[in-house]
Amino acid sequence: MNRDLPRWYRHHGRHSLPWRLTRDPYAILVSEVMLQQTQVDRVIPYYNNWLGRWPTVAHLAAATPADLIRDWAGLGYNRRALHLHHAARAIVERYDGRFPSDILSLRTLPGVGPYTAAAIASFAFEQPVPVADTNIARVLARSVHGIPHQRDLPGSAMQATAAALLPTRSARDHNLALMDLGALICRGRDPQCDSCPIRRHCSWHTNGHPPSAARPAQPTPPFETTARYARGRIIHALRTHPSLDEPTLASLLPEPHRPNLPLYLAALAKDGLITQTDTQWSLPQHPVSPSPPRSVRRV
Repeated sequence: MNRDLPRWYRHHGRHSLPWRLTRDPYAILVSEVMLQQTQVDRVIPYYNNWLGRWPTVAHLAAATPADLIRDWAGLGYNRRALHLHHAARAIVERYDGRFPSDILSLRTLPGVGPYTAAAIASFAFEQPVPVADTNIARVLARSVHGIPHQRDLPGSAMQATAAALLPTRSARDHNLALMDLGALICRGRDPQCDSCPIRRHCSWHTNGHPPSAARPAQPTPPFETTARYARGRIIHALRTHPSLDEPTLASLLPEPHRPNLPLYLAALAKDGLITQTDTQWSLPQHPVSPSPPRSVRRV
């Protein structure tokens, strides 16, 4: 990237975001997990409240899963709260509470995938590693490869591009600059090309914005018809009641979802989000073994 990008970032970057003001790897892990599938403006109050209640890895490791799930209310994708809990417990048990700094060790933490490990290494420890979230990948797809969407490019090619462009100095600022460029200017819809500091070097812009060769995404069904909606209703009910039986939980679901209640309960129990005692269901008071994280998107 040319010198215009760092100059733009100095003047227009999102420097005041609370997780940009720290090098604490725990705080950065919290922000990265919260930012998966959730917009920045929604995350900020949850991030501040979370760190106010659980300011360190040790505090989080000592919490109950039920408390974490209750505090996660409103963020969605509740498994992310348990991923944080599992990671905190692993850091306390394996590393004596000291956050590992190398990518391989970070990847061993439950719920920490390639992107999150790279983000912590770059943003907390200022290591020269490429970071490629959705925003960065879109910028690189357009500017370097001349295609409008990162889904048109294999992940390995995107990672190679990010690594090739990584500067020898100020890699953290470089990654953050690309991220902010994608979030503020090179947006998925309605990109602001006239305001882009690298438009003269952007292959997609100079070639007249060629359309995507990928098949268009299929329309998504109404959220209220999905299993995720029903599972969310179950978790919401158990946040405010110590325990509930299946007939009561069924009554809280819309009629079309009620026949599938056993499937929803089994899936939530498998994820460690609820537990059963006799005929009652409740939020878990004790951690369970983590299950592999599903692929999620940082926004």
